[in-house]
Amino acid sequence: MWDDRFDTPDYVYGKAPAAFLTDHAGWLTPGARGLAVADGEGRNSTFMAQRGLSVTAMDSSPNAIAKARALAAERGVRVDHVEASITDWDWAPAAFDVVAAIFIQFLRPAERAAVFAGMARTLAPGGTLLLHGYTPEQIAFGTGGPRNPDFLYTEALLRGQFAGLEIVELRSYEREISEGVGHSGRSALIDMVAKKPA
Repeated sequence: MWDDRFDTPDYVYGKAPAAFLTDHAGWLTPGARGLAVADGEGRNSTFMAQRGLSVTAMDSSPNAIAKARALAAERGVRVDHVEASITDWDWAPAAFDVVAAIFIQFLRPAERAAVFAGMARTLAPGGTLLLHGYTPEQIAFGTGGPRNPDFLYTEALLRGQFAGLEIVELRSYEREISEGVGHSGRSALIDMVAKKPA
């Protein structure tokens, strides 16, 4: 499904990074090791590299990765693009200083729990998790994201799933976004910034 979605010369979610990532760019420390989870066409990993991070970007779609590589080259940055399924990814312990997981809401609850645990595990002590997605209220807007409420986030869900991290910011809100044809219009969003204890 995802490879078909990205089988177009257009960037489905645009070339600009997610507004969430630019809003939280202060957490992107030059020289840090960054992981962009299910990064798609590369807009977020490219921005992370532009901020001076050493970035690995993983995605399962060859079409998306080809566009991600082209975008990184266009912007003059280096990103290590890896073709891999999010459910098979090796969440090596303490491998990254920053993990960015932006609009990855295509996982069933059991899969999501395993991925969330992996993201926490792969953070180095003192590392930062940047997580962004939709709340169940998004279904009424219909401006992007899944139609199944089981795939969406609530503050209570994220607090429970990341109980081992120190949550620095967790908020739900509405905002107009324009991120390609895939995410466009009034949206019900949720942001979380969490730190792994040092």
